[in-house]
Amino acid sequence: MPYEYLPDIAIADVAFRAEGRTLEDLFAAAAEATTNVMVDDLSTIRDKEEIHLDLSEDALDMLLFDFLNELIFLKDTRQLLLLAKNVRISAEGSRRRLLATLSGEQLDPARHPLNADVKAVTLHRFEVKETEEGWVATVVLDI
Repeated sequence: MPYEYLPDIAIADVAFRAEGRTLEDLFAAAAEATTNVMVDDLSTIRDKEEIHLDLSEDALDMLLFDFLNELIFLKDTRQLLLLAKNVRISAEGSRRRLLATLSGEQLDPARHPLNADVKAVTLHRFEVKETEEGWVATVVLDI
């Protein structure tokens, strides 16, 4: 599993560490971990709808922050449960740009066993860093 939940970081929230050999792998793993906090069984999410995201930020960590918050926003506003199917990250001058395809479907409580209602990504202990093995991020979700 490219992510693990961290029970001792936040008492009333959910924390996880995601890893990836590449930035794209890291962002996809963090997206999966975020959606898995909301839905118990990710295999119940069918590929019925696609959303394309185009985000840019000066800081890499804020790009991940925006990406994960976009997943939560789409769940809250359009009742969509989404997984990252294709993530590309590029440098454009001093900015980082993310192009992602998200795939999923409308939330159906009868088919999607729900866990916690994620409200937002927090900046508490939020971190993205490069390691010898690739990339790692620490994320705390407000539930």
